[in-house]
Amino acid sequence: MVDRAKPGEQTRTSPPGPRQPSLADVAGMAGVSHMTVSRVVNESGPVRPETRERVLAAVQKLGYRPNTAARALVTGRSGTLGVVALESNLYGPASTLYGIENAAREAGYGVAICSVTRPGRTSIGDAVESLRRQAVEGIVVIAPHVTAGRALAAAPSDIPVVAVGGGESAPVPVLSVDQYDGARRATEHLLARGHRTVWHLAGPEDWLEARDRERGWRDTLEERGLRVPAVVRGDWSPRSGYEAGRALVGKRGLKAVFSANDQMALGLLRAFTEAGIRVPEDVHVAGFDDVPEAAYFTPPLTTVRQDFIEVGRRTFGLLEDRMAGGDAGARHLVPAELVVRESTALR
Repeated sequence: MVDRAKPGEQTRTSPPGPRQPSLADVAGMAGVSHMTVSRVVNESGPVRPETRERVLAAVQKLGYRPNTAARALVTGRSGTLGVVALESNLYGPASTLYGIENAAREAGYGVAICSVTRPGRTSIGDAVESLRRQAVEGIVVIAPHVTAGRALAAAPSDIPVVAVGGGESAPVPVLSVDQYDGARRATEHLLARGHRTVWHLAGPEDWLEARDRERGWRDTLEERGLRVPAVVRGDWSPRSGYEAGRALVGKRGLKAVFSANDQMALGLLRAFTEAGIRVPEDVHVAGFDDVPEAAYFTPPLTTVRQDFIEVGRRTFGLLEDRMAGGDAGARHLVPAELVVRESTALR
Protein backbone atom coordinates (compact mmCIF):
# COMPACT_ATOMS: atom_id res chain seq x y z
CA MET A 1 0.00 0.00 0.00
CA VAL A 2 1.30 3.50 -0.85
CA ASP A 3 0.53 6.36 1.58
CA ARG A 4 -0.52 9.62 -0.04
CA ALA A 5 2.20 12.25 0.60
CA LYS A 6 1.69 15.90 1.36
CA PRO A 7 3.44 18.43 -0.93
CA GLY A 8 7.18 18.30 -0.36
CA GLU A 9 7.11 14.89 1.35
CA GLN A 10 8.34 11.60 -0.06
CA THR A 11 5.95 8.67 -0.37
CA ARG A 12 6.33 5.77 2.03
CA THR A 13 5.76 2.20 0.91
CA SER A 14 4.37 -0.27 3.46
CA PRO A 15 6.53 -3.35 3.88
CA PRO A 16 5.16 -6.38 2.01
CA GLY A 17 3.44 -9.15 3.97
CA PRO A 18 5.06 -12.56 4.45
CA ARG A 19 5.58 -14.41 1.15
CA GLN A 20 3.69 -17.63 0.68
CA PRO A 21 5.93 -20.64 0.01
CA SER A 22 6.08 -21.54 -3.65
CA LEU A 23 6.43 -24.77 -5.56
CA ALA A 24 10.08 -23.84 -6.18
CA ASP A 25 10.64 -23.55 -2.41
CA VAL A 26 9.30 -27.07 -1.91
CA ALA A 27 11.48 -28.36 -4.76
CA GLY A 28 14.58 -26.75 -3.21
CA MET A 29 13.96 -28.19 0.24
CA ALA A 30 13.18 -31.68 -1.11
CA GLY A 31 16.09 -31.62 -3.55
CA VAL A 32 13.94 -32.42 -6.58
CA SER A 33 12.74 -30.62 -9.69
CA HIS A 34 9.64 -28.45 -9.66
CA MET A 35 8.03 -30.92 -12.12
CA THR A 36 8.43 -33.70 -9.55
CA VAL A 37 6.73 -31.55 -6.91
CA SER A 38 3.94 -30.81 -9.38
CA ARG A 39 3.40 -34.52 -10.03
CA VAL A 40 3.18 -35.20 -6.29
CA VAL A 41 0.79 -32.41 -5.29
CA ASN A 42 -1.40 -32.87 -8.38
CA GLU A 43 -1.21 -36.68 -8.35
CA SER A 44 -0.52 -36.46 -12.07
CA GLY A 45 2.33 -38.87 -12.67
CA PRO A 46 4.56 -41.64 -11.29
CA VAL A 47 7.01 -40.73 -8.49
CA ARG A 48 9.17 -43.08 -6.45
CA PRO A 49 7.77 -43.65 -2.92
CA GLU A 50 10.84 -42.27 -1.15
CA THR A 51 10.79 -39.15 -3.33
CA ARG A 52 7.08 -38.66 -2.69
CA GLU A 53 7.65 -38.86 1.08
CA ARG A 54 10.43 -36.27 0.85
CA VAL A 55 8.24 -33.88 -1.15
CA LEU A 56 5.27 -34.30 1.20
CA ALA A 57 7.51 -33.68 4.21
CA ALA A 58 8.72 -30.42 2.61
CA VAL A 59 5.13 -29.43 1.80
CA GLN A 60 4.13 -29.91 5.43
CA LYS A 61 7.17 -28.15 6.88
CA LEU A 62 6.80 -25.09 4.62
CA GLY A 63 3.01 -24.96 4.86
CA TYR A 64 2.73 -24.97 1.08
CA ARG A 65 -0.77 -24.70 -0.38
CA PRO A 66 -1.20 -25.55 -4.07
CA ASN A 67 -2.58 -22.87 -6.35
CA THR A 68 -5.96 -24.29 -7.33
CA ALA A 69 -6.10 -22.39 -10.61
CA ALA A 70 -2.67 -23.66 -11.62
CA ARG A 71 -3.57 -27.18 -10.55
CA ALA A 72 -6.70 -27.05 -12.67
CA LEU A 73 -4.59 -26.20 -15.70
CA VAL A 74 -2.33 -29.19 -15.03
CA THR A 75 -4.93 -31.79 -14.10
CA GLY A 76 -8.01 -30.51 -15.89
CA ARG A 77 -9.81 -30.69 -12.52
CA SER A 78 -10.65 -27.81 -10.20
CA GLY A 79 -11.58 -29.89 -7.14
CA THR A 80 -14.68 -27.70 -6.81
CA LEU A 81 -18.38 -28.43 -7.17
CA GLY A 82 -21.06 -25.82 -7.80
CA VAL A 83 -24.40 -25.53 -6.01
CA VAL A 84 -27.29 -23.34 -7.16
CA ALA A 85 -29.36 -22.64 -4.04
CA LEU A 86 -32.43 -20.64 -3.17
CA GLU A 87 -31.64 -17.63 -1.02
CA SER A 88 -33.66 -18.77 1.98
CA ASN A 89 -33.43 -19.26 5.73
CA LEU A 90 -36.09 -21.98 5.66
CA TYR A 91 -35.02 -25.15 7.45
CA GLY A 92 -35.43 -27.52 4.49
CA PRO A 93 -33.40 -25.68 1.80
CA ALA A 94 -30.74 -24.58 4.31
CA SER A 95 -30.33 -28.11 5.66
CA THR A 96 -30.20 -29.55 2.15
CA LEU A 97 -27.36 -27.18 1.29
CA TYR A 98 -25.50 -28.14 4.47
CA GLY A 99 -25.86 -31.84 3.71
CA ILE A 100 -24.40 -31.39 0.22
CA GLU A 101 -21.52 -29.24 1.51
CA ASN A 102 -20.76 -31.82 4.19
CA ALA A 103 -20.64 -34.73 1.72
CA ALA A 104 -18.46 -32.77 -0.72
CA ARG A 105 -15.98 -31.75 1.99
CA GLU A 106 -15.65 -35.34 3.20
CA ALA A 107 -14.77 -36.32 -0.38
CA GLY A 108 -12.14 -33.56 -0.63
CA TYR A 109 -14.09 -31.12 -2.79
CA GLY A 110 -14.61 -27.42 -2.30
CA VAL A 111 -18.06 -25.98 -2.91
CA ALA A 112 -18.92 -22.78 -4.79
CA ILE A 113 -22.43 -21.58 -3.99
CA CYS A 114 -24.49 -19.34 -6.24
CA SER A 115 -27.69 -18.09 -4.58
CA VAL A 116 -30.79 -16.97 -6.43
CA THR A 117 -33.56 -14.85 -4.97
CA ARG A 118 -36.18 -15.81 -7.56
CA PRO A 119 -36.08 -19.39 -8.87
CA GLY A 120 -36.94 -18.61 -12.49
CA ARG A 121 -35.48 -20.02 -15.68
CA THR A 122 -33.29 -16.96 -16.31
CA SER A 123 -31.93 -16.65 -12.77
CA ILE A 124 -31.05 -20.33 -12.52
CA GLY A 125 -29.52 -20.29 -16.00
CA ASP A 126 -27.39 -17.30 -15.02
CA ALA A 127 -26.32 -19.03 -11.81
CA VAL A 128 -25.30 -22.18 -13.68
CA GLU A 129 -23.32 -20.12 -16.20
CA SER A 130 -21.58 -18.25 -13.37
CA LEU A 131 -20.48 -21.56 -11.83
CA ARG A 132 -19.27 -22.85 -15.19
CA ARG A 133 -17.00 -19.81 -15.46
CA GLN A 134 -15.47 -20.88 -12.15
CA ALA A 135 -14.49 -24.21 -13.75
CA VAL A 136 -16.52 -26.36 -11.37
CA GLU A 137 -16.50 -30.06 -12.15
CA GLY A 138 -20.23 -30.58 -11.62
CA ILE A 139 -23.32 -28.71 -10.46
CA VAL A 140 -26.15 -29.45 -8.03
CA VAL A 141 -29.34 -27.40 -8.41
CA ILE A 142 -31.55 -27.26 -5.31
CA ALA A 143 -34.94 -26.86 -7.02
CA PRO A 144 -37.87 -26.85 -4.58
CA HIS A 145 -40.08 -24.60 -6.73
CA VAL A 146 -42.17 -25.52 -9.74
CA THR A 147 -40.42 -22.79 -11.78
CA ALA A 148 -37.01 -24.03 -10.67
CA GLY A 149 -37.89 -27.52 -11.84
CA ARG A 150 -38.92 -26.18 -15.24
CA ALA A 151 -35.67 -24.22 -15.50
CA LEU A 152 -33.75 -27.51 -15.45
CA ALA A 153 -34.92 -28.07 -19.03
CA ALA A 154 -32.19 -25.62 -20.05
CA ALA A 155 -29.45 -27.39 -18.08
CA PRO A 156 -26.19 -27.53 -20.10
CA SER A 157 -25.20 -30.87 -21.58
CA ASP A 158 -21.43 -30.29 -21.39
CA ILE A 159 -21.18 -30.37 -17.59
CA PRO A 160 -22.68 -32.90 -15.14
CA VAL A 161 -25.83 -31.54 -13.45
CA VAL A 162 -28.09 -33.17 -10.85
CA ALA A 163 -30.97 -31.72 -8.84
CA VAL A 164 -32.45 -31.96 -5.37
CA GLY A 165 -36.18 -31.70 -5.95
CA GLY A 166 -37.10 -30.59 -9.44
CA GLY A 167 -40.08 -32.83 -10.01
CA GLU A 168 -40.63 -36.03 -11.95
CA SER A 169 -40.24 -34.44 -15.37
CA ALA A 170 -36.79 -32.93 -14.76
CA PRO A 171 -34.32 -33.83 -17.57
CA VAL A 172 -31.47 -34.42 -15.11
CA PRO A 173 -31.04 -37.00 -12.31
CA VAL A 174 -33.18 -35.94 -9.33
CA LEU A 175 -32.94 -36.86 -5.68
CA SER A 176 -35.45 -35.91 -3.00
CA VAL A 177 -36.96 -37.06 0.26
CA ASP A 178 -40.14 -39.05 -0.34
CA GLN A 179 -42.51 -36.20 0.53
CA TYR A 180 -45.57 -38.09 -0.67
CA ASP A 181 -44.93 -41.14 1.50
CA GLY A 182 -44.05 -38.95 4.49
CA ALA A 183 -47.39 -37.16 4.21
CA ARG A 184 -49.22 -40.48 3.94
CA ARG A 185 -47.49 -41.71 7.09
CA ALA A 186 -48.50 -38.61 9.04
CA THR A 187 -52.10 -38.81 7.81
CA GLU A 188 -52.38 -42.54 8.50
CA HIS A 189 -50.97 -42.00 11.99
CA LEU A 190 -53.66 -39.42 12.75
CA LEU A 191 -56.40 -41.65 11.37
CA ALA A 192 -55.10 -44.52 13.51
CA ARG A 193 -55.91 -42.32 16.51
CA GLY A 194 -59.57 -42.83 15.63
CA HIS A 195 -60.29 -39.64 13.68
CA ARG A 196 -62.86 -39.60 10.88
CA THR A 197 -60.84 -37.14 8.81
CA VAL A 198 -57.71 -34.97 8.93
CA TRP A 199 -57.47 -31.27 8.09
CA HIS A 200 -54.44 -30.04 6.18
CA LEU A 201 -52.43 -26.85 6.59
CA ALA A 202 -50.62 -26.79 3.24
CA GLY A 203 -47.52 -24.94 2.04
CA PRO A 204 -47.32 -22.56 -0.94
CA GLU A 205 -48.78 -23.92 -4.16
CA ASP A 206 -45.63 -23.19 -6.17
CA TRP A 207 -43.46 -25.44 -3.99
CA LEU A 208 -43.04 -29.01 -5.24
CA GLU A 209 -42.72 -30.35 -1.70
CA ALA A 210 -45.99 -28.69 -0.67
CA ARG A 211 -47.73 -30.28 -3.65
CA ASP A 212 -46.39 -33.76 -2.85
CA ARG A 213 -47.37 -33.48 0.83
CA GLU A 214 -50.85 -32.29 -0.04
CA ARG A 215 -51.25 -35.12 -2.56
CA GLY A 216 -50.15 -37.71 0.00
CA TRP A 217 -52.68 -36.39 2.52
CA ARG A 218 -55.51 -36.22 -0.02
CA ASP A 219 -54.90 -39.68 -1.51
CA THR A 220 -54.85 -41.27 1.93
CA LEU A 221 -58.27 -39.84 2.79
CA GLU A 222 -59.82 -40.59 -0.60
CA GLU A 223 -58.59 -44.20 -0.62
CA ARG A 224 -60.45 -44.73 2.65
CA GLY A 225 -63.59 -43.00 1.46
CA LEU A 226 -63.24 -40.27 4.06
CA ARG A 227 -64.28 -36.63 3.82
CA VAL A 228 -61.54 -34.36 2.44
CA PRO A 229 -61.77 -30.96 4.19
CA ALA A 230 -60.94 -27.76 2.36
CA VAL A 231 -57.21 -27.02 2.42
CA VAL A 232 -55.98 -24.11 4.53
CA ARG A 233 -52.79 -22.68 3.02
CA GLY A 234 -49.79 -20.93 4.54
CA ASP A 235 -46.38 -19.69 3.41
CA TRP A 236 -44.19 -21.93 5.63
CA SER A 237 -43.94 -19.25 8.37
CA PRO A 238 -45.19 -19.49 11.99
CA ARG A 239 -47.29 -16.36 11.39
CA SER A 240 -49.16 -18.00 8.51
CA GLY A 241 -49.70 -21.07 10.69
CA TYR A 242 -51.10 -18.86 13.42
CA GLU A 243 -53.49 -17.18 11.00
CA ALA A 244 -54.55 -20.56 9.61
CA GLY A 245 -55.13 -21.80 13.15
CA ARG A 246 -57.43 -18.88 13.88
CA ALA A 247 -59.36 -19.68 10.69
CA LEU A 248 -59.72 -23.32 11.74
CA VAL A 249 -61.01 -22.55 15.24
CA GLY A 250 -64.69 -23.46 15.39
CA LYS A 251 -64.67 -25.69 12.32
CA ARG A 252 -67.07 -28.56 12.75
CA GLY A 253 -65.34 -31.90 13.30
CA LEU A 254 -61.87 -30.37 13.81
CA LYS A 255 -60.05 -33.15 15.64
CA ALA A 256 -56.80 -33.68 13.70
CA VAL A 257 -54.53 -31.41 11.63
CA PHE A 258 -51.54 -32.29 9.47
CA SER A 259 -49.30 -29.26 8.93
CA ALA A 260 -46.99 -29.25 5.89
CA ASN A 261 -44.10 -28.02 8.02
CA ASP A 262 -43.17 -27.61 11.68
CA GLN A 263 -42.92 -23.82 11.62
CA MET A 264 -46.55 -23.47 10.56
CA ALA A 265 -47.47 -26.08 13.17
CA LEU A 266 -45.86 -23.84 15.81
CA GLY A 267 -48.15 -20.96 14.86
CA LEU A 268 -51.10 -23.35 14.74
CA LEU A 269 -50.41 -24.51 18.30
CA ARG A 270 -50.30 -20.89 19.49
CA ALA A 271 -53.65 -20.09 17.86
CA PHE A 272 -55.26 -23.16 19.39
CA THR A 273 -53.91 -22.33 22.85
CA GLU A 274 -55.30 -18.79 22.65
CA ALA A 275 -58.70 -20.20 21.65
CA GLY A 276 -58.74 -22.64 24.56
CA ILE A 277 -58.26 -25.68 22.33
CA ARG A 278 -55.98 -28.20 24.03
CA VAL A 279 -53.44 -30.31 22.14
CA PRO A 280 -53.60 -33.32 22.31
CA GLU A 281 -56.70 -33.48 24.51
CA ASP A 282 -59.03 -31.73 22.01
CA VAL A 283 -57.09 -31.84 18.73
CA HIS A 284 -54.14 -33.85 17.45
CA VAL A 285 -51.46 -32.03 15.41
CA ALA A 286 -48.63 -33.43 13.26
CA GLY A 287 -45.98 -31.54 11.29
CA PHE A 288 -43.25 -32.16 8.74
CA ASP A 289 -39.43 -31.64 8.82
CA ASP A 290 -38.53 -32.38 12.46
CA VAL A 291 -36.77 -29.07 13.05
CA PRO A 292 -34.44 -29.16 16.10
CA GLU A 293 -37.00 -27.23 18.15
CA ALA A 294 -39.91 -29.61 17.41
CA ALA A 295 -39.17 -31.77 20.46
CA TYR A 296 -39.48 -28.65 22.65
CA PHE A 297 -42.78 -27.27 21.33
CA THR A 298 -45.70 -27.24 23.76
CA PRO A 299 -46.59 -30.04 23.46
CA PRO A 300 -43.64 -31.77 21.72
CA LEU A 301 -44.59 -32.19 18.08
CA THR A 302 -45.21 -35.40 16.18
CA THR A 303 -43.60 -34.84 12.79
CA VAL A 304 -41.98 -36.38 9.71
CA ARG A 305 -38.19 -36.35 9.79
CA GLN A 306 -36.07 -35.69 6.70
CA ASP A 307 -32.50 -37.01 6.77
CA PHE A 308 -30.63 -34.16 5.12
CA ILE A 309 -27.20 -35.67 5.74
CA GLU A 310 -28.31 -38.72 3.74
CA VAL A 311 -29.75 -36.42 1.06
CA GLY A 312 -26.36 -34.72 0.77
CA ARG A 313 -24.47 -38.00 0.65
CA ARG A 314 -26.69 -39.49 -2.06
CA THR A 315 -26.76 -36.26 -4.06
CA PHE A 316 -22.98 -36.15 -4.10
CA GLY A 317 -22.95 -39.82 -5.12
CA LEU A 318 -25.23 -39.05 -8.08
CA LEU A 319 -23.04 -36.16 -9.17
CA GLU A 320 -19.86 -38.19 -8.74
CA ASP A 321 -21.35 -40.91 -10.93
CA ARG A 322 -22.25 -38.35 -13.59
CA MET A 323 -18.75 -36.81 -13.46
CA ALA A 324 -17.31 -40.28 -14.05
CA GLY A 325 -19.47 -40.65 -17.16
CA GLY A 326 -22.00 -43.02 -15.64
CA ASP A 327 -25.77 -43.06 -15.98
CA ALA A 328 -27.14 -41.95 -12.62
CA GLY A 329 -30.74 -42.78 -13.50
CA ALA A 330 -33.76 -40.49 -13.41
CA ARG A 331 -35.28 -40.25 -9.92
CA HIS A 332 -34.07 -41.30 -6.49
CA LEU A 333 -35.97 -41.12 -3.19
CA VAL A 334 -34.74 -40.95 0.40
CA PRO A 335 -37.30 -42.42 2.84
CA ALA A 336 -38.98 -40.16 5.39
CA GLU A 337 -39.43 -41.18 9.03
CA LEU A 338 -42.42 -40.52 11.27
CA VAL A 339 -41.41 -39.31 14.76
CA VAL A 340 -44.26 -39.66 17.28
CA ARG A 341 -44.42 -37.23 20.20
CA GLU A 342 -47.02 -35.87 22.63
CA SER A 343 -49.00 -33.73 20.16
CA THR A 344 -50.73 -36.91 18.95
CA ALA A 345 -50.81 -38.80 22.25
CA LEU A 346 -53.81 -41.05 22.79
CA ARG A 347 -56.46 -39.51 24.99
